[in-house]
Amino acid sequence: MTETIAINATHIDSLDLSPIRPLLEAWLADDILAHEQELTFQIDYPQPADAQQEWSEIPEVRLWFIRLDSLYPWLPLLLDWRSGELVRYVAMLVPHQFSEREGILFNPQALDILIMHKVFTITRWLRSLGQDSNAKVIQMAEMFGYELDNTIFDLIQAHPD
Repeated sequence: MTETIAINATHIDSLDLSPIRPLLEAWLADDILAHEQELTFQIDYPQPADAQQEWSEIPEVRLWFIRLDSLYPWLPLLLDWRSGELVRYVAMLVPHQFSEREGILFNPQALDILIMHKVFTITRWLRSLGQDSNAKVIQMAEMFGYELDNTIFDLIQAHPD
């Protein structure tokens, strides 16, 4: 079942994460991995009618998501990938441009850094929950064109701290 978190200008401007905290805390207390790909965001932030932008182009909205990611770096696993929520989330964290022909074009080096950071962070978090499978992390990386093999996970396993 998809859960939608509504955030508005008051939340965004004050970096207030209260709309999502109760849900994440409840999921953490239960079985958080049972809620993979169930989370979406509904953003309500004022924009001038003559200058509509994508949410990821608004610095205040991006800052709210950067703060969210700093506290819950494993959140990408909970986002509804099918609805585009993972790509939109990454757009909040990585510099990019929009192309009418090609859609969103991420800065390649920044995307490399973020994806590898997520590989390390989420793999460690999953291991702390007793999950040894790499499939979820591999699938997440594939969404952005990255092909991971088990070598990276062997290195992580060999040096877990």
